[in-house]
Amino acid sequence: MNKNSRLEAVEHFYDFHPISAQQIFEAVAARGIAKKDITEEVLQLHDQDHYGGTKAVDRLMTQASLISSDNLLDVCSGVGGPARYISWKSGCRVTGLDLTASRVAGAIELTEAARMSERVDFVQGNALEMPFDDHSFTCVIGQEAFAHIPNKQQLIFECARVLKPHGRIVFSDIMSHQTLSKDNADRLFEGMRFSEIATLQDYKSWLASAGFTNLQTTDLSSEWTRILVDRHAMYRSLETQTVSRLGREHFDRYDRAYEHFVGLYKSGVMSGALVHAYKG
Repeated sequence: MNKNSRLEAVEHFYDFHPISAQQIFEAVAARGIAKKDITEEVLQLHDQDHYGGTKAVDRLMTQASLISSDNLLDVCSGVGGPARYISWKSGCRVTGLDLTASRVAGAIELTEAARMSERVDFVQGNALEMPFDDHSFTCVIGQEAFAHIPNKQQLIFECARVLKPHGRIVFSDIMSHQTLSKDNADRLFEGMRFSEIATLQDYKSWLASAGFTNLQTTDLSSEWTRILVDRHAMYRSLETQTVSRLGREHFDRYDRAYEHFVGLYKSGVMSGALVHAYKG
């Protein structure tokens, strides 16, 4: 399967993800909160579709030393939870880039509902060919999203291209301790659309080649194993809504794929890390 076919598969996957703008608005309404009363404080309890919620975003923000004058790019921003939270907490301007048009539309709708559109915007585009000029941002982030992207070396070079000199890259990603077996790699792509899973050493090599320095890493493997068990339970708790919106076959297929994914973390095959580096 070529690069474009893999990206199209990721785009389709997120068109039918259990967490969506619609699901978030429904969760907010279930709390008795009218749409006109939505704020970032309300949304952040529902829209953090990554591992560790706002606590993980706080850790990333500390690593990135974000300040109000930063211009930040969130690569693979999804429905925009971290982008909104970061801007709300730091005051900086944030642009989210995502491949899936429906996720971008949902992110924009949620951001407008929280009345944050002046500082937070979203663009539909390919992270391997970013629609931004050179030296556009002071910081680039990503959270458990790079795993979906084939040709991660090209991704890292694109991040370097759009960063200003001495800019920072801070990201967490799904990795493996060693090269995956073909069976596990195929099943992770088929079920979760994870493509060409990298090791931490792979990322270190690519970052160095792209001119990044002062590399720092934090191992998140044990933490994520616990989180993923809980997230699997959370997705299963959405069974009724997911079946109603997407059908029984979709729910069962995703449930099997996630069970396999979590099992690879439990058995120590998969890993995760937070990575921080500066553009030279």
